[in-house]
Amino acid sequence: MESDQKRTGRRWVGWTLLVILILGFAAGPLVIHFGQKRHNVLPFQVDTQYPADQPFVNGEVFASTLIGLIDHELDSPTGWRPNDLFLWGPGLWADNNSNRQLGIIQAMRESVRVLRDHLTKVSATEYDTNLVEADTRLRNDEFKWWFPSAERRFGESSDALGDYVSGLTETPPRSKPINRRNVELIRLFQAWTDLLGGAHAKLYDENVSVWDTDDHFYRAQGFAHVMYHLTLAIRREYQAELRERQTVLELLDRVAVSLKSAALLKPLVVLDGNADGLVANHRRNLDAYIVDARQLLYSVREELEK
Repeated sequence: MESDQKRTGRRWVGWTLLVILILGFAAGPLVIHFGQKRHNVLPFQVDTQYPADQPFVNGEVFASTLIGLIDHELDSPTGWRPNDLFLWGPGLWADNNSNRQLGIIQAMRESVRVLRDHLTKVSATEYDTNLVEADTRLRNDEFKWWFPSAERRFGESSDALGDYVSGLTETPPRSKPINRRNVELIRLFQAWTDLLGGAHAKLYDENVSVWDTDDHFYRAQGFAHVMYHLTLAIRREYQAELRERQTVLELLDRVAVSLKSAALLKPLVVLDGNADGLVANHRRNLDAYIVDARQLLYSVREELEK
């Protein structure tokens, strides 16, 4: 017969394993939460990479910021999440980061498209070949795991943008610089306000499933993350042209403040309480920043049209 000592030892092992399992499930969400907060801060900072007294070629700041945004998502410890396999994929564990990345890639696509079609192109002039390549690669299926994977294509887009930046500084240049015309810059802000308008509709909608609440929250936050850093890049790119237009510069600064607040808002759990209830409604909280940034961008567009 089994001794009492052995039975007691076996029970202790069982209880120890159970406690470890419970602690693991309790700590998992906290690890993901604080890991996401750290990941939400982009290492690439425009003011650090391109200080006010440093010269640059038109297009260099904007494209370099795009590269920083792409590379940060690909090079993070968890990498690109939307196409991960089920057992460790977004459907089971990391849907917040995944949906944020889906918002990031959508805002990136629109921004690169405008860079290719408008900011560097006038009338019937040719497209910049590196920007065509960057835009094409960036439009690969974000859920595709292989043949080719989303990571591979997005990495190739980053490489094409890097080649574009290199071409700006060659003699003679083989890349097309940003033309810095107001009418073309307005196209970019129009694309952004369209995205923010769609995000606002989802964040303000009262008929959203409890399972979709955090999805809409983090996709909108992905938009804000991209637009915040690109707003700083635009302010640097157009600094000389806007030096005498203080109103536009002040509006861009306010846009950046609202977008930054939206991009860094990170509740432990996204709640969807009533407007007059005790529980927060984080979609509406985020929407306040999204709407403010959108309205300010409309004001920027009106100023640029004068």
